[in-house]
Amino acid sequence: MPKRISHWIDGKPWAGVSERTGEVFDPAAGVVAGRVDFAAQSEVDEAVAAAARAFPAWRDTSLAGRSKVLFAFRELLNEHKDELAAIITAEHGKVLDDAGGEVQRALENVEFACGVPALLKGGFSENASTRVDVYSMRQPLGVVGVISPFNFPAMVPLWFVPNAIACGNTVVLKPSEKDPSAANFVAELWARAGLPDGVLNVLHGDKVAVDGLLTHPTVRGISFVGSTPIARYVYETGTSNGKRVQALGGAKNHMVVLPDADLDLAADAAVSAGFGSAGERCMAVSVVVAVDPVGDELVDKIKSRMANLHVGDGRRPGCEMGPLVTGAHRDRVTSYVDAGVAAGATLVVDGRGHEIDGSDAGFWLGPTLFDHVEPPMSVYTDEIFGPVLSVVRSGSYESAVSLVNDNPYGNGVALFTNDGGAARRFQNEIEVGMVGVNVPIPVPVGYYSFGGWKSSLFGDTHAYGPDGLHFFTRTKVVTSRWLDPSHGGVNLGFPRND
Repeated sequence: MPKRISHWIDGKPWAGVSERTGEVFDPAAGVVAGRVDFAAQSEVDEAVAAAARAFPAWRDTSLAGRSKVLFAFRELLNEHKDELAAIITAEHGKVLDDAGGEVQRALENVEFACGVPALLKGGFSENASTRVDVYSMRQPLGVVGVISPFNFPAMVPLWFVPNAIACGNTVVLKPSEKDPSAANFVAELWARAGLPDGVLNVLHGDKVAVDGLLTHPTVRGISFVGSTPIARYVYETGTSNGKRVQALGGAKNHMVVLPDADLDLAADAAVSAGFGSAGERCMAVSVVVAVDPVGDELVDKIKSRMANLHVGDGRRPGCEMGPLVTGAHRDRVTSYVDAGVAAGATLVVDGRGHEIDGSDAGFWLGPTLFDHVEPPMSVYTDEIFGPVLSVVRSGSYESAVSLVNDNPYGNGVALFTNDGGAARRFQNEIEVGMVGVNVPIPVPVGYYSFGGWKSSLFGDTHAYGPDGLHFFTRTKVVTSRWLDPSHGGVNLGFPRND
């Protein structure tokens, strides 16, 4: 029988009965492995109420006390990282090594949050005016919601949750209904680390749960990662309900290859960044911009590497790329192969014929390569979110930069070159939030911040790192004067700093 996956509210599994549920698949086998409860508004209210009850005590917990919990959670997460990776692979489909990398990057963000006592220091100015001191402090928002996507069921929640908790907030996490078990496993580790009941709650479901958090008057902030249309909806709905919102949207990440680049390095990078996790990454390279005259040679090198990719069940030895997360998503991605051919692109490698090391019932699509793609084609304009790589030919550095800057997305971009001057010019001129130079997936380390430009981000702050701490706190400035009883009498004039 498929396992039941339910909410985690007030420090324990939810004991109620849900009227609606959703299917959770083992994507490599193509079978239903679990059923996840979908929250009604009453469950949203219950989770938010638990977080609200826990907030005053957690807000008032010392920085040392919060750090103690964070360090304990970090140790437990590291101790159980292989178990968490296996849970991710079972429901998402990415291979075990890739899932392990996701958990390792999540650990980096936890480690950053462990330093909260040094990170939340305010400022102090003695005698800013005569016998007047001015100082600032950063205080938590209150109850915050985190709405995370299916493609990184552990890492993305841990972009936000550790910082939110470290800053003194309480959290309601709404993970993707496609692979929900990782969130529950992480919540149990937090509880074992000593996090008080109600500080972290996990609420499963669909649009009902999302809208419940976006409109709930007690929720003060929302962090979201997903597609651009939903990010825009989350931002507009949340802000119209008086919430602070950071909503990270979709991507169409380009990799520009200049004529002086090491083409073997570039081809390796294109295959690795294009087909890792079956292309289901917001930082995946989906467009290679080959600047003349290297296009033919680069395409040949990419094609030769694709032939050797081992696609199959991520739990089997040697598999490098797994299935897509659901059958419906596989069918959507596959439709772009037909659309690309119909639009006139050259189908160099058809992933529908790739050999698979796994069940015939799995949600498979092998790595696919198009050449001579033009910007009006849907394989270029749309975020496919699958193992479909497009090559666009460009006549010059300038036209390649214009192509990237004209794209409505601005999440990540990479440049491959051996020319330091070109790299420096590129990083200055390109209108994208995260830039890699000879690095195909420029996801920042945990002590920087993650976020795109243009339609890849709605809101003013990026995720995790310093921007994360800024998002989950608000500034309070205190102006203080201690005087003797003869304070000088009534003065209706505007205060002057003398």
